[in-house]
Amino acid sequence: MKRRHVNIGNSTFGGNKTFTLIAGPCSIESEMLVMETAHRLKEITDDLGIPFVFKSSYDKANRTSFSSFRGPGIEKGLEILGKVKRQLNVDITTDIHLPQQAAEVASVVDLIQIPALLCRQTDLIETVAKTNKPMSVKKGQFLAPWDMTYVVNKALECGNEKVILIERGTTFGYNNLVVDMTSLIEMANIGYPVVFDGTHSVQKPGGNGSFTGGNSEYVSYLCRAAVAIGIDGLFLEVHPSPDKALCDGSNMIKLDDVAVLLQQLKFIDNLVKGFKRN
Repeated sequence: MKRRHVNIGNSTFGGNKTFTLIAGPCSIESEMLVMETAHRLKEITDDLGIPFVFKSSYDKANRTSFSSFRGPGIEKGLEILGKVKRQLNVDITTDIHLPQQAAEVASVVDLIQIPALLCRQTDLIETVAKTNKPMSVKKGQFLAPWDMTYVVNKALECGNEKVILIERGTTFGYNNLVVDMTSLIEMANIGYPVVFDGTHSVQKPGGNGSFTGGNSEYVSYLCRAAVAIGIDGLFLEVHPSPDKALCDGSNMIKLDDVAVLLQQLKFIDNLVKGFKRN
C-alpha cells in the first residue's frame, strides 16, 4: 500500500525516499552534551545525505524508579532544543506526557512525539493533533500493529493527517521485548509513514531492578533488518558515552559508532528502494 508523505521542515517521511534519521540522547542531561551530539550527528548525516531530525527529552516521565533522572523540565529543555534548531538549522522533536504541554512544545519543535505507554490516551492525541503539528506515535509495547489504526483515526477525527507511526518492540514475557519485523509491514498497510526505533526495541524494561536494562549489541542487527523492509525512518538514541548516560545507557548507541552504522544502512536502503523504483 502506498503511504502518504509527511513533511517535517527539511525532511520528508514516506514516498520511497531515503530514510530520515531521528536521533539524539535519551534525555537532555546538559546543554553542552546536547549541542555536542546534535552537531556531530548533523555532520554525519550531511556527509551521507540522510535527512536528520534531532530528538531529546526534557522530561522522562515514564521511569522505573522515583529516583530516576528525568531531565531539566519543559522550560529549560525547550530553551536548549530551540538553540539546537537555530544554531544548527535542524528539525527537532521531543515527547510530551500531558495535554497541557502541547501548545508550548508546538511553539518550538517541528514534530511532537507521543510515548508508547500513552499511545491510547485520547485527550493527549486530541490535543497534539489540534496543534496541527506533525505528530509521531510510538506503538505501545502491549498493542498489535493493526491496532494503531484506531490511534491514527483519533488524529484524523481532529483534522490532523500528519501522522508517523513508530515501532519499538512488543512485550515478550517479563522484562523483555521482541521485535516482530512483520509489524513494520502491518503498520505500513495503515497508510502512514513507519519508523523503526532501533534502541528502545532492545530495552529490558525494569530489567535491572530499579532501572531499565538493554542489549545495545543487537541494535545494528535489528536496524539492518528493518531498513531492508523499506522503512521511512529510523529512531536511534545516541550518546557520546552511553556507559555514563543518566538514562537508557544500556541500549543507546555510542556517538563514535553512528557513522559506520549509517553507512551500512544507507547502502541497504538504496538497494531496497532502488528495486522498488524499478
